[in-house]
Amino acid sequence: MGNIRTVKLRNLEIGAGVPKIIVPIVAETTQGILDKAREILDYTFDFVEWRADFYEDLFDTEKVLSTLKSLRSILGEKPILVTVRTKEEGGAREIDPETYTALNTALARSGDADIIDVQIFFGDEVARNNIDAIHAAGRKVVGSYHSFDGTPPKDELIRRMRKAQDMGADIPKIAVMPKSAADVITLLDATQEMRARYADRPAITMSMGSGVISRLGGEFFGSDATFGMIGQASAPGQIPTDQLSAVLSILHQALAPQG
Repeated sequence: MGNIRTVKLRNLEIGAGVPKIIVPIVAETTQGILDKAREILDYTFDFVEWRADFYEDLFDTEKVLSTLKSLRSILGEKPILVTVRTKEEGGAREIDPETYTALNTALARSGDADIIDVQIFFGDEVARNNIDAIHAAGRKVVGSYHSFDGTPPKDELIRRMRKAQDMGADIPKIAVMPKSAADVITLLDATQEMRARYADRPAITMSMGSGVISRLGGEFFGSDATFGMIGQASAPGQIPTDQLSAVLSILHQALAPQG
């Protein structure tokens, strides 16, 4: 389509320039979460993903919001993505739809999270309820789909990204596991076709594990952010942020229009 409506999170614009680097925080305790936030401030990254499904007090909303407020205080103007990943999509916890929706709604209304992950294939009604509640609170949505069992066909990957977009997610996200080099190519091909034919907003796509090339070449294919690690990774194939930043910068310069 050619015209991508960027997503602004505080001072960060996603969908323009070099793909943004997201650093996950996956600690189990409040102290561990806050210590990690202080640690990563010395590194290069654009925003944080708090994987709240790893938090030991996930089902105590008051503690979740208190920890998020402290996280916000440490990170200042760095945007925060909050993700409650269910066990069905590779997360740390089983969680029912009602609890999932109530928690995401509370996170959005807190004002301390800038963008919240919603699993599109939790079910259409659940996904729409979450997206509507998050948008009503003035926050943005990553509409995600994960497959740790393999890589669906190209047409199915595109269908899922289009569905996330059609349901109102501000940033569709696809993460799949390759079983061959061909699977990685399938993910990259689906990403570029989505960008060329259907996308009107940023996207995040990745082939996990051995598909690390997909985490590096997003600017060429149409993925606008990538996950890098400082210490503990949250998914297979993440690479250290200093290496990631260097490669993204090299590719960005190489892709710049030549005068």
